[in-house]
Amino acid sequence: MTHRGNTGLVYHLKFMTLLFALSPELLFLGAGVQLQDNGYDGLLVAINPQVPENPNLIANIKEMITEASFYLFNATKRRLFFRNIKILIPATWKAHNYSKVKQESYEKANVIVTEWKGIHGDDPYTLQHRECGKEGKYIHFTPNFLLNDELTAGYGSRGRVFVHEWAHLRWGVFDEYNNDKPVYINGRNEIQGTRCSSDITGVFVCEEGLCPEENCIISKLFKEGCTFLYNRTQNTTGSIMFMQSLPSVVEFCNSSTHNQEAPNLQNQLCSLKSTWDVIAGSSDFNHSLPMNGAELPPPPTFSLMQAGDKVVCLVLDVSSKMAEEDRFLRLQQATELYLMQIVEIGTFVGIVSFDSKGEIRAQLHQISSDDDRKLLVSYLPTTVSAESEMSICSGLKKGFEVVEKLNGRAHGSVMILVTSGADEHLSNCLLTVLSSGSTVHSIALGSSAAGNLEELSRLTGGLKFFVPDKSASNSMNDAFSRMSSGTGDIFQQSIQPGLWTYTLNNTHHSPQALTVTVASRASSPVRPPVTVNAFVERDSTYFPHPVTIYANVRKGLNPILNATVMATIETETGDPIMLKLLDNGAGADVIKNDGVYSRYFFSFAVSGRYSLTVHVHHSPSISTLAHSVPGSHAMYVPGYIANDNIQMNAPKTPGHKSEEEQWGLSRVSSGGSFSVLQVPTGPHPDMFPPCKIIDLEAVKMKDEVILSWTAPGEDFDQGQATSYEIRMSRSLRSIQGDFNSAILVNTSELNPQQAGNREIFTFSPKLFANEPDHGPDGEIQGNHGVYVAMRATDRNSLKSAVSNVALVSLLLPLHSAPALSRDNLILKGVLIAMGLVGIICLTIALIHWTLNRKRRVLKEENGTKLL
Repeated sequence: MTHRGNTGLVYHLKFMTLLFALSPELLFLGAGVQLQDNGYDGLLVAINPQVPENPNLIANIKEMITEASFYLFNATKRRLFFRNIKILIPATWKAHNYSKVKQESYEKANVIVTEWKGIHGDDPYTLQHRECGKEGKYIHFTPNFLLNDELTAGYGSRGRVFVHEWAHLRWGVFDEYNNDKPVYINGRNEIQGTRCSSDITGVFVCEEGLCPEENCIISKLFKEGCTFLYNRTQNTTGSIMFMQSLPSVVEFCNSSTHNQEAPNLQNQLCSLKSTWDVIAGSSDFNHSLPMNGAELPPPPTFSLMQAGDKVVCLVLDVSSKMAEEDRFLRLQQATELYLMQIVEIGTFVGIVSFDSKGEIRAQLHQISSDDDRKLLVSYLPTTVSAESEMSICSGLKKGFEVVEKLNGRAHGSVMILVTSGADEHLSNCLLTVLSSGSTVHSIALGSSAAGNLEELSRLTGGLKFFVPDKSASNSMNDAFSRMSSGTGDIFQQSIQPGLWTYTLNNTHHSPQALTVTVASRASSPVRPPVTVNAFVERDSTYFPHPVTIYANVRKGLNPILNATVMATIETETGDPIMLKLLDNGAGADVIKNDGVYSRYFFSFAVSGRYSLTVHVHHSPSISTLAHSVPGSHAMYVPGYIANDNIQMNAPKTPGHKSEEEQWGLSRVSSGGSFSVLQVPTGPHPDMFPPCKIIDLEAVKMKDEVILSWTAPGEDFDQGQATSYEIRMSRSLRSIQGDFNSAILVNTSELNPQQAGNREIFTFSPKLFANEPDHGPDGEIQGNHGVYVAMRATDRNSLKSAVSNVALVSLLLPLHSAPALSRDNLILKGVLIAMGLVGIICLTIALIHWTLNRKRRVLKEENGTKLL
């Protein structure tokens, strides 16, 4: 065992040495966005096939990113800009001499353009599923946002919006506004708008009806019809993550301008750090310096590409090792399932088998009917070879030979590679694979499969799977079911559903092991199906670092809530591990109710490959569909104050909200494979503390403070912690920088619940109620707030990180910003106008009276003279 492990390590080192020797252009083919010499290369924008063809869409995308490049360059202090952009045109649009795709696809896009039926309408947003400082999934724009120029009044220019969303996606920062808490009471007992920086000025106004004369606030909440409008003209330059539409905003909030008290996601999830501090700590900044001189970078260059015919080649291992553990039988079943039910109509499919040599079993054949599918099934291998040696390179080269007969190139094709053996010569064809323009999906069967097999998939942007040698495992079928064309057309994709009734009748004399897989497609061309996308945070990890498992459950783009999502993790040895994923905004789950279910996984049994499958169930009696996506949206500003006048923007057009449907669902999705290294073979000490509490909230009720949060676990977000440590301080800086020195709250009667439960704890802050707050110079400060934070401890005294900081005011607000309602502004204008008219009328009357009086005097004088 040791010898084989060392040999595998040597092969891996040789493989990595070859990677470093290759040109950067080849390495970056499937690697997504790369930063070189201050410029981003490889940014992929993809238009969904359901979007109607419109050339203005392409022109506006170019204009948006060009503006964004210069805006980003200045906002990052001459560090970063966009250099090369790819725009993926859907195959449903007419061909206009676009270049053909290589390994690009809709599913790999950094930016997607598609319709959305949610209530947020045309809000641009970024799907952020990871913690602060980590990259998100994608940026989403609707076609209407990109085509309707009237929307720029509320969102700002499209280039500014793009930079706002890019900061979400690339650097993992969060919004600095809060639509749910647009105002708050700060530590000085003042009512403030939730913003960054706090130097941005504005006034309270009414959108409907009259406002109270004193203010718009009742018990810390907006009175119905009130809002807070910001002045159009500002003196401050930040922040892009608050309101990018303000003309003066050209940078991110930094440590000197950041508003740490504002109740926004940036403060909650980034430990009160400013957006600039998070961005400055990214690898982009660590590997770049400001550009010299005063010149701007060149504008971005754009490559327009379009997918051609869908081409797939099955590259199947038939060496003698495939006869072990029923591997070949399961391969036959899975490939037949793929050909009969999974692969889309119109796809060209070829079949290759290999042992030490490759063999073409079927040239490309286009699927247009069930007869075509059955014909391809007949070409599948039926027996294994007598040879134990196998050559992956030989199989792949035959695969390229097959697909190149269609268009002379392998660009845009897909190789589905299935193998069970080790291949020390795999690096010999690495250059050929990378330069082919093909995407390689790999399926490793058993523990002896080539250790560097996954690198082919990673470098070409393909999926990778691991199938353990267990007869009860359905991982092979799940893997083939996951492989779609990647076009983004969910109406054509095969889906593994459940809730089927079936009967099995064994006609054999001995017991038989069977697995049942049902695949289907969307039942309606206008109603999107529910889809599940399961994945892990990283391809590999080292013990004891956990792996975060995710499942994105959606109907179209709308999140599915309250589903039961179970992850099954399998290794080569031992029983499968079941783990329930949650969408509760705690632990590994960053945003609550966003349809992304998450959980930490750390129950590592052995070093090696792990397989992930996710099952989703939903009862028809439970509320299902969310019509909004919580999290990261660009703000639509309802209006501004300009020259003391209200300038309201057009009301944001609400999106479509369908009636609440009552239906159940069941889905299965493979999450691929991941590797864990250096797992101890024997018992090891507890190395997993409780996870950080990220949703601590505090409110004041009469003379008490009520805290609420989601319970962490004994180990990360699982199990039951032993105790809580809650501390409070009058100083935000003190509790943030020196938690141990803050005042300890008595929690002797507070016993933690199981992870995931909602905790509520009430205490009296009398210690602070009558105590003046003294500053460094001995003067009493005007701070009437209490800052509260906490952490959890497990039975081995391992402590979690300190939670987010919650602020609660001990007094009712003494004063607030004056309510300057729209009606009052109008009334003020009317009164001024009436006053001016009155003065003018009075002046005219006085002049008229004076003239008449003079006429009478003159008449009398003339009459006297006549007498």
